[in-house]
Amino acid sequence: MGNRICKLFGIEYPIIQAGMVWCSGWRLASAVSNNGGLGLLGAGSMHPEVLREHIQKTKLATNRPFGVNVPLFYPELDTIMNIIAEEKVPIVFTSAGSPKKYTAWLQERGIIVAHVIASSSFALKCEEAGVDAIVAEGFEAGGHNGREETTTLTLIPAVRKVSSLPLMAAGGIATGEAMLAAIALGADGVQIGSRFAVSEESSAHPEFKRLVTGLHEGDTILSLKKVAPVRLIKNDFFEAVSKLELQGADGSELRALLGHGRAKRGMFEGDLSEGELEIGQVSSIINEVLPVQSIIQNLLQEYGQAKARVNTDQFDFV
Repeated sequence: MGNRICKLFGIEYPIIQAGMVWCSGWRLASAVSNNGGLGLLGAGSMHPEVLREHIQKTKLATNRPFGVNVPLFYPELDTIMNIIAEEKVPIVFTSAGSPKKYTAWLQERGIIVAHVIASSSFALKCEEAGVDAIVAEGFEAGGHNGREETTTLTLIPAVRKVSSLPLMAAGGIATGEAMLAAIALGADGVQIGSRFAVSEESSAHPEFKRLVTGLHEGDTILSLKKVAPVRLIKNDFFEAVSKLELQGADGSELRALLGHGRAKRGMFEGDLSEGELEIGQVSSIINEVLPVQSIIQNLLQEYGQAKARVNTDQFDFV
């Protein structure tokens, strides 16, 4: 399955594990890399020295490529980037900010840079910034989402139309069938969050994983749009956010309700009532916690079966 993404990152399969807050520690990242994908550490929930520790542990746990996802609104950004350079991390995914900010600086240090976007206009900014690859993340995703609310099915061909860069699809992808669909639309690979968030190696709290495996369609809603759009599981905290939003609350009121450490409280510490519980829309079809090895094997098997199915005569229209 060698392609541009595999060649760029030096991996076996074009499967990237998203660098999710409170889920993507060294155990998850190294497991994905050891099984042929690209594992990412989620710097968004790590203090600088904690990130350094996770980078070092990842290097001990795998001899394959891995990377770090860095949200560009991070308060200690310069420190984080210097640690990444000092530790010789080979790949960085940036998100939630301008790709121009660090792309050249990272590339000068031999680091491959991908940037996460949610619109074709930002894909053009990525081209201008000179990034090595793009992740186009649709409305279905759980993490910081695009305000345009464009679905992955719409976003991938729109981005492909304006950019020739290696392209990864994200949002709503948890199966090999979805992976094949994304590639058919113009993606070169996929970035997967929710399916890996509910893996044995994920650092998320076991109660959070248990809750996710019981979700149904409609149990997650894109919320906090006046702060930073994220997809939340319906719980007491979500209901409080919804009430404020219906009353026309501004960003400062919503930030006051959010406070500090709300996502940690939910996803890492397991407070299912008052915690911020982020997960993608595709969680409604995730019904068990699996090891990373099984997840990747399932993705590849489903991809092969789906590809064979669409090559049969029943799809031979022309």
